[in-house]
Amino acid sequence: MKFLQHIKLLLLLALALLPSTVFAQVDINHADAKTLAESLSGVGLVKAEAIVAYRASHGPFRHVEDLGGVAGIGARTIEANREAIVIVIENPSAHHAGGAPQRGQ
Repeated sequence: MKFLQHIKLLLLLALALLPSTVFAQVDINHADAKTLAESLSGVGLVKAEAIVAYRASHGPFRHVEDLGGVAGIGARTIEANREAIVIVIENPSAHHAGGAPQRGQ
């Protein structure tokens, strides 16, 4: 019986570590629709294309919550993907001054 308890404990520990190792991060300001669909949970190709179209017409995302402006992307989808989303905003002066892209949240 103790053996089964140890197995359960090991499985729980493995599951606790799983999210940090399974999900790769994706930059929603530069990824194409295919990459977004493959990287984000609950986001298929149609929603990913909507993200790209929204970004093209409204400019880069500054905060993860800005995804809520995309048709079909709700609070649950944002929360489910918060750890996988990276926002890189290129600093316009970076091209002239040799600066690095900024990371926003």
